Amino acid sequence: MAQPEKRSITIREVADLAKVSIKTVSRVINREAGVSHETHARVMDAIARLDYRPNLNARGLAGDRSFLIGLFYDNPSAHYMSDVQAGAVARCREGGFHLLVEPWDSTDSNVGDQVLNLISQLRLEGVILTPPLVDHAGVLEALRASRIPLVRIAPDTDRETAPFVYMDDYAASRQMTAYLISLGHRRIGFLLGHPDHGATEQRYRGFRDELAEHRIPLDPELVRPGHFSYRIGMACAEQLLTLADRPTAIFASNDDMAAASVAVAQRLGLSVPADLSVAGFDDTPVARIIWPQLTTIRQPISRMAAAAADLLIDRAVRRQPWTHPMPRRLLEFEVVVRESTAPPSSVPSLGRARR
Repeated sequence: MAQPEKRSITIREVADLAKVSIKTVSRVINREAGVSHETHARVMDAIARLDYRPNLNARGLAGDRSFLIGLFYDNPSAHYMSDVQAGAVARCREGGFHLLVEPWDSTDSNVGDQVLNLISQLRLEGVILTPPLVDHAGVLEALRASRIPLVRIAPDTDRETAPFVYMDDYAASRQMTAYLISLGHRRIGFLLGHPDHGATEQRYRGFRDELAEHRIPLDPELVRPGHFSYRIGMACAEQLLTLADRPTAIFASNDDMAAASVAVAQRLGLSVPADLSVAGFDDTPVARIIWPQLTTIRQPISRMAAAAADLLIDRAVRRQPWTHPMPRRLLEFEVVVRESTAPPSSVPSLGRARR
């Protein structure tokens, strides 16, 4: 027997329970100013007790608001995007907004026109851009032509043109490199990210400059283009680990490539971390799923996405344009040491390692 459909709670019921007007409830939901702390708390309590969920369509029809924020992405790491989406969704729900997630192919020459076409059909309150779209000229031009409020996550170019949130990839890479050097590693392989991502160059520069700080020569043979991809990372790791003078450690520009390095090492009969230390970047779920668990940089991915959504929600609620200098938010990173790194032992041949 079919269960009866649950009745929707109305805003009138919330107002009656909180003993305020419907307008006051609306102001609380839309995060408008002029509501006392006590009244705000009473309305939020009524919303929670009644499990009231605002109808976004009705709210949009009631005025010139859509309560809809777009998240545009093109990223090879599903783990990274999962964290981005989780952070943005949580903040949107908290603010009474809805998140529209749209994947785009940044290599498509028509991607700018495609974005423009989508925007013309929707009333977005704003758009969050993730790498590499944050630096894509066609996408940026389409958004600016549409006058859509825009917040970028970790942009590399034109930082004064729109608000953005970021972490210091360069400093993080230097700290991880310094940690590997402190363990005694001198031959350290480095897996580059995707060339279209601004973070790729920042992380490589951090690695290179920290080696120079310790007067360790940079061996170009130990630097490989992994493109933030598990599959390509596997090929790069195999190239490094079958060198006559292989590295004692690999620092990968993201956790997917680091996990691929661990898999290749184990397939070749090398023990991690006894024969090879591996470090990653991001601290996505894969870093804790594999064994040994990855030493990595904890990038505040979810918090950066939440901060980006927060900037857009705040602008939408206040209905005031941003002024120069554009808002920016810097979030902290952390070096997380786990079981995949250790001081180097003598470098065994692959033949001995397989026994």
